[in-house]
Amino acid sequence: ALNLLDKLAQLSKIRYVSPFDIALIHIGLGDKEAAFEWLEKAWSQRVTRMRSLRDALFDSLRTDPRFADLIHRVGLPL
Repeated sequence: ALNLLDKLAQLSKIRYVSPFDIALIHIGLGDKEAAFEWLEKAWSQRVTRMRSLRDALFDSLRTDPRFADLIHRVGLPL
């Protein structure tokens, strides 16, 4: 996963890489702080995949108050 993050960082220098995808990798690594940082970037870019925040992939973030705030801003039901 760390290798993939490095590759995406390099790729982002020449083309768009969704911050949502980077957030997913950080969730997989258990790095909640970085995941929220990248989800905030995805929110600010209005990435349409933010509508999938209710998926099980995000279960590890649900207890964090920032997640409820993000869900609210995206317009999804809690």
